Amino acid sequence: MTSVLCGKDILHVKDIKLEHISLILETASRFEQVLASGGRLNNMDGKILAVLFYEPSTHTRLTFETAMIRLGGHVVSTLQGIMTSSAVKGETLFDTGKMIGGYADIAVIRHMHPGSAQEFADGASIPVINGGDGSREHPTQALVDIYTIQKERGRLNNLAVTLAGDLKNGRTVHSLSWLLGKYGPRFYFVSPEELRMPSEITEALRQDGIEIIETDNLYEAASRSDVLYMTRLQKERFEDLNLYERLKGSHIINYELIEKSKSGITIMHPLPRTDEIDREIDDYEGAAYFRQAANGGPVRMAIIALLTGCE
Repeated sequence: MTSVLCGKDILHVKDIKLEHISLILETASRFEQVLASGGRLNNMDGKILAVLFYEPSTHTRLTFETAMIRLGGHVVSTLQGIMTSSAVKGETLFDTGKMIGGYADIAVIRHMHPGSAQEFADGASIPVINGGDGSREHPTQALVDIYTIQKERGRLNNLAVTLAGDLKNGRTVHSLSWLLGKYGPRFYFVSPEELRMPSEITEALRQDGIEIIETDNLYEAASRSDVLYMTRLQKERFEDLNLYERLKGSHIINYELIEKSKSGITIMHPLPRTDEIDREIDDYEGAAYFRQAANGGPVRMAIIALLTGCE
């Protein structure tokens, strides 16, 4: 039976339906169990994933490449694409998308400009995955986060969730708020005034009946939350570095905060971190961010397989 996702792109979280999320999580869990038992997968045997990254990445790029290899497929890539690809010569993302369709069976793109993944996909004849387009979206990270919350908390519905840090520029929290909003959470948005969640997101979520408390008090939010999702300040997106220097360190997770948080709170972070989570927290049982990073493997395996009909 062909997957409902076969041949589709994953570009915008708003296009991801509940049935799609369930299918991706179920497939990821199945793949994870096979790998944990020592099994091998060859779903993508003979297939090629094109990886086009115009922005730096460790976790997203490596998990996509590892995912394809663990599915028995192959990877071709352009790293630092803004300097090493034909973009230097003036090639548009639309034309790049047209060209890549002749080389690969599926592609993932990361780019610094919002809307770039859509432009690339408009030209492509193969499924395209948005690996992050500027400060706008990061849909596969949101799916990894949903998978992690399900594993750590045992459910997705009716959770109290704090999203903290750089909510203005953080594409991970933008995508996660949309996706987790489908499950009726109570949100605490914690940030300095200058880095609040974009109003179009908060207004749309409230129109959908989602309760949102906006505050700069991390202690209060953590005392009421099941999950605390921390993010770094996106230094590369600050036009005023003096503002960055003034705001960095505004909210830090340490043991003092954990002791005053809701019992058993789950700590997540999309990584990389800078100074917003003390390393001493790594030993806390509820520190899930490295498990979260590892979950990127099976989730992205599921996405690749489902979009190509090779699940």
